[in-house]
Amino acid sequence: MGEGLEFGLRAVAIGAGATAVVDLWTVLLARLTGVPGLDWAMVGRWVGHFPRGRFRHDGIGRAAPVAGERALGWAVHYGTGIVFAALLLALCGLGWARNPTPTPALAFGLATVAAPFLLMQPALGAGIAASRTPNPAAARLRSLMTHAVFGIGLHLAALVTAAPTEA
Repeated sequence: MGEGLEFGLRAVAIGAGATAVVDLWTVLLARLTGVPGLDWAMVGRWVGHFPRGRFRHDGIGRAAPVAGERALGWAVHYGTGIVFAALLLALCGLGWARNPTPTPALAFGLATVAAPFLLMQPALGAGIAASRTPNPAAARLRSLMTHAVFGIGLHLAALVTAAPTEA
C-alpha cells in the first residue's frame, strides 16, 4: 500500500475512532451530571447557513432552521475529527501512527480546543471561549476535558489501527 493511501486510511480510522470516544464520553458525562452535550443540529444549522453568506450568529438557536441540520452537524463533527487526525499525522508522521505514543495525541487533542474557543463558539453566539454563556468557566472546563478525551481517543484509535499495513 502506498503511503498516501495509508495516510488517508489511518486519518479516517483514527479521526473517526477518536470522535466516537468523545461521543461515548459525552453520553457518560450527560448521564452522570444531567448536562447534555452539544446539539450537533446547531452546528449543522451554522454550516447550513454558509451558502447564504452567514458565518456568524448572535444566537444559533434563534437562526432559521436548515433542512437536514442534525445530519449535517454530525457529518461536520466526524469530518472535523478526521481532519484533526490528518493534521496530527502530518505533524508526527506515519511512524507515530504505526507505533503510537500518548503524549503527541494528548497534546494535540488539547491544542484542538482552540477551534471551539476561537471559531465555533464565537460563530454560534457564545463568544470567545464561551464568554457569553451563563457559566463561562464551566463551559471552558467542559471543552478542555472533551478535547483531552479526544486526545486520549486519538491515541486509543491509533493503537487499534497500529498493525502494519503491509504483509
